[in-house]
Amino acid sequence: MPRYQPASLDTIAAFLDAEHTAVSERATAFARTALSRPDPEDDEAARARAAGLLRELAEAQLFSCVSAGDLRGVCLTRETLAAASSMADTLYAVQALTALPLVTAGSAAQKAQWLQPLLAGTCVGAFAMTEPGAGSDVAAIATTARKDGSSWVLDGEKHLISNAGIADLYLVFAVTSPDQTHRRISAFLVPTDTPGLVFAGAQVAAAPHPLGRIRLTGCRVPLDALVDDEGVGLALGLATLDRLRPSVGAAACGMAGRALAAALKHTTTRSQFGSTLSDMPLVRDTLARMATELDAARLLVYRAAHRADTGSGRNTLAAAMAKSFATEAAQRIVDDALQLCGGVGLLAGHPVERLYRAVRGLRIYEGTTEIQRVAIARALLDD
Repeated sequence: MPRYQPASLDTIAAFLDAEHTAVSERATAFARTALSRPDPEDDEAARARAAGLLRELAEAQLFSCVSAGDLRGVCLTRETLAAASSMADTLYAVQALTALPLVTAGSAAQKAQWLQPLLAGTCVGAFAMTEPGAGSDVAAIATTARKDGSSWVLDGEKHLISNAGIADLYLVFAVTSPDQTHRRISAFLVPTDTPGLVFAGAQVAAAPHPLGRIRLTGCRVPLDALVDDEGVGLALGLATLDRLRPSVGAAACGMAGRALAAALKHTTTRSQFGSTLSDMPLVRDTLARMATELDAARLLVYRAAHRADTGSGRNTLAAAMAKSFATEAAQRIVDDALQLCGGVGLLAGHPVERLYRAVRGLRIYEGTTEIQRVAIARALLDD
């Protein structure tokens, strides 16, 4: 069997600390035991499984990296989870997105009421930023929040929200000052049983996980539902996405590594024209390119995570490079793996077929490749 290990810690050792070996081992042990069965194939089954799987993730202490602010640990966890289960990775990522703003900016009361249940997996979180008219242009959010006595009243619609319909808590971003020249966006904690908040329907992705729309109509929450100060919600949300963005690249590396391992296994055991596929020069060229791109992607991801953990200030340039390169490379690697596996790789349920459906979304969510390149160009040109 090939000696190359796609997820080897040796490749990224320069960016890790001693304790990260234990983080990786913990995630690997969980993936081997709890994620041995395939992901659900439809929305109903995904929704039925999600809450239990989230609790299992928490019971395995996989959210300890989130509470500790250890982005390299989050990346190692996501790389491992994504290789085994795109749904487990998505659940982990969304829970981290919901929890991190509370870690960094939540009040003591908010942390006591919501953060601990989020980290324990007993509360399912959802990061409700995206709207039909506000995707990459998050400043175009139309959902509003107005003060009314001792309450905030929210009105609007969110879509493409992971965990919509199963969440216990939504972190909702809304405009608190509609003046077009000084639009102020704030973040609110909205429990799912709040009157006026309704699940408006599922949106089914290529790789099923709970996803959908919510609608807020006269949705009343107390004044202390505001996270941090009024008007800083957009900065808080973008900083959260900025910090966690390298972990999207890590998930991409996990999927790419799984695909490469499948391609290596197939090409070294499949005989055609009197020899194994791996003896053929074109196959060797493809495998070499896949491995090189994967290693380059992992180095960019863990460099960005290391800078976030050890530096100060925002990490926008390194995060954008890591996310854009890793997700694009992963798409190519998974596609090459499917090509090398041939017809069997297209069969429903084949590991590479599942990866082919799952990997595509990584190039879009939490900032498209094109948006990341805009950020990179701004840094290069000092715009």
